[in-house]
Amino acid sequence: MNRPDVTIMPIHGKHPRIHESAFIAPGCRIIGDVEIGPDVSIWYNCVLRADVSRIVIGARSNVQDGTVIHCDGPQPGAPDGFPTIIGESVLIGHMAMVHGCTLEDRAFVGLGAVVMNGAAIESDAMLAAGAMLTPGKRVESRQLWGGRPAAFMRELDDKAIEGMQLGVTHYVHNGKAHAHALEQAFGKAEA
Repeated sequence: MNRPDVTIMPIHGKHPRIHESAFIAPGCRIIGDVEIGPDVSIWYNCVLRADVSRIVIGARSNVQDGTVIHCDGPQPGAPDGFPTIIGESVLIGHMAMVHGCTLEDRAFVGLGAVVMNGAAIESDAMLAAGAMLTPGKRVESRQLWGGRPAAFMRELDDKAIEGMQLGVTHYVHNGKAHAHALEQAFGKAEA
């Protein structure tokens, strides 16, 4: 897993825990109390920094290129802080900012979207590209929210939900293909 082009490092005695089937692309920085599940893909140049709380990413989720994931520590009114909890089969688009929030199983965060402290996106719900979900807001199941600040736009139909799940399957397979291509080009990463 460790390569010179990937930083995986502990801080404050907390070490990243990455499942052996996960794909971590070159340029990634994974720091601190991060847990990455099976068949997850973390794409090129992402930063996952869990130095003040924790980050959990469930099976088959993907974090696309250039995304930043952080969390927030204890503060007035939030003694446990704001960990970032990402469920299974979640799609996170390129250049998103995911901070101290909850993304339930099968949630979708669009390209360049921002999800802030205490916000949540429920299962089978979508935050549109470029949207900003402000602190404490909740996108309910099968809803699409968009805008800055984000607001309800419409209900998602079965075709949209199916499309999101096809995206999950694509990224699981594509992660394996990229891992194989990197191995062919540069040799097997050190464990």
